[in-house]
Amino acid sequence: MGTRGREIVGMNVAELVQILNRAYASEWLAYYQYWLGAKLIKGPMKDAVAAELTLHATEELNHGTLLANRIVQLGGVPVTTPKDWFALSPCKYDAPDDPYVGVLLDQNIAGEQCAITAYKSLMDLTKDKDMVTYNLALTILEQEVEHEEDLQSLKEDLDLLLGRRNG
Repeated sequence: MGTRGREIVGMNVAELVQILNRAYASEWLAYYQYWLGAKLIKGPMKDAVAAELTLHATEELNHGTLLANRIVQLGGVPVTTPKDWFALSPCKYDAPDDPYVGVLLDQNIAGEQCAITAYKSLMDLTKDKDMVTYNLALTILEQEVEHEEDLQSLKEDLDLLLGRRNG
């Protein structure tokens, strides 16, 4: 990272890199959870949900790229070993062991809600201290909020299709 770029970060850069690596690990786990779920999905509306999961997987992979770039800009190294993702990620990985569409939707909604909380915390931490990371977190948060909404809409449609009413 450039000298001036490091000077304008008003917080401990090593600590920030650790936090960004936790987010990076989460994005890789989310990517894989979405990607694999889209391949294994079964049940009503599976094609529509698989398409959404595939789109989300692509977006989670992009989030990982953005985070890796920021980590490198800050002079850090993105997590180099996938086995470390589980220990670092604040969000759990839900293996798609039950590929039923409703189960996968519930698992991924929970993952998005965790991501929303994590990026809101990152924004709170970097506000007025590191505007580059703050804006990065905001960009990702906007997509995570959209993901949650997309998945909840699909879940509502599934429930209506199956004759279940929520609320």
